[in-house]
Amino acid sequence: MNLSYWELKEWFSNIDFAIVGSGIVGLNCALQLKKIHPKATIIVLEKGMLPQGASTKNAGFACFGSLSEILDDLQSHTEEEVFKLIKKRWEGLQLLRSNLGDKKIDFQLNKGFELFKEKEIFEECLQQKEAINQLLYPIFNSAIFTISDNQFSFQKVVQKYIVNNFEGQIDTGKMAAKLLQKVQQKGIKIINSIAVESFVEKETKIHVKTNILDFYTKKLFIATNGFANQFINENVQPARAQVLITKPIKKLHIKGTFHLDKGYFYFRNIDDRILFGGGRNLDFTTEQTTEFGQTSIIQNELEKMLQEIILPTIPFEIEHRWSGIMGLGSRNLSGQKKAIVKQVSNHVFCGVRLGGMGVAIGSLVGKELAELTKK
Repeated sequence: MNLSYWELKEWFSNIDFAIVGSGIVGLNCALQLKKIHPKATIIVLEKGMLPQGASTKNAGFACFGSLSEILDDLQSHTEEEVFKLIKKRWEGLQLLRSNLGDKKIDFQLNKGFELFKEKEIFEECLQQKEAINQLLYPIFNSAIFTISDNQFSFQKVVQKYIVNNFEGQIDTGKMAAKLLQKVQQKGIKIINSIAVESFVEKETKIHVKTNILDFYTKKLFIATNGFANQFINENVQPARAQVLITKPIKKLHIKGTFHLDKGYFYFRNIDDRILFGGGRNLDFTTEQTTEFGQTSIIQNELEKMLQEIILPTIPFEIEHRWSGIMGLGSRNLSGQKKAIVKQVSNHVFCGVRLGGMGVAIGSLVGKELAELTKK
């Protein structure tokens, strides 16, 4: 592309901060940088037409971990580490809500429900419920997890749920649109359909090479989560999440966010539909990818579970399918659930590996990433 003098001058000259990735982390980083450095010139580079990765493709769970997920985390993390993880996720959710407003992101506190196909796992969670409530009490000042009957008439599951009384849901599209609008109102330029290919760090600046042009910036921020390995050498593994959504269902009685099989499957109501995703545990190797798409093994299982467990007596049709790319740590490695927010070199910073909790911690990670420039 042959850019004009005006385009080069206005969009690619005298750049103080360039951010790669216009997802939750990148945009919150831009907002905080503008707050810390109000006179700075900031650009956000996005390879997609819309934010890629997971920020506009997630299921919209305002969650911080089901009981079985927390117990699973305790197998590879200390109680203190798990406490800090949950605290950060909760604080991140409050920051997201206060920054954008509950109405603007359609936040609803409809509670979270964990379902169990195996009674043994349910009984194990039940035995640990009070201990986890006590561990996390200082964060919520109340018991998080309680028990309820099978009020939604799901089949082929244990006839009681473990309820997360503090879990909510948002409209992911509204959240992303509101965040983009807020960033642009601050005079921060977002440039779409431009892919950063590489960069070279020099003494006082960074030479950035894209598929369109080369330019210089004083500081560079990597906020590409599951795609981070293209730019930096950190323990971040891509993980694809496949999702489908039904056509509208008349008099849909299901309301809330739902977790099944230690969170590997998840579903919710939205606009009289059921959104259902997950299943990467069926084929970890194939799903460790940065390629978008669907596979028959996972899509067939999602449809089967919809038919047999979630909507056993209600006819439904699938209207749409998609996928998103998360950034995770290596499985069963201590500390792998913690996001990586660090200065990589003299002029390069990163905020990546959100562990499938981008809605919860993305705002906070972006803020912390920008604050590294204060040091």
